[in-house]
Amino acid sequence: MPSTQLQHSVQSTNLADILERVLDKGIVIAGDISISLVGVELLSIKIRLLVASVDKAMQMGINWWENDPYLTTRARELTEENRELHERIERIEAKLLSNTPPAQS
Repeated sequence: MPSTQLQHSVQSTNLADILERVLDKGIVIAGDISISLVGVELLSIKIRLLVASVDKAMQMGINWWENDPYLTTRARELTEENRELHERIERIEAKLLSNTPPAQS
């Protein structure tokens, strides 16, 4: 029985090492799916998967989670502020248009 426990421990260490290396270096898996009928493409799906640590992703310029409204409070605040600003601009433009005299012909 002791040899089985030792073997399991070594396998876990190897898996941890592999995971650490993958997260440190990053790995990209890419694939495309295309569905065609009589030579006409009906559907095209591009699949990209990146597995990396947050630090590595940020080094590569990937930080989508910082602006995702479902993941961060700040992003939700920015989304709401953006909506309010758009509404304000629309009101200002509508007021300006209503105050503009008609063009002379």
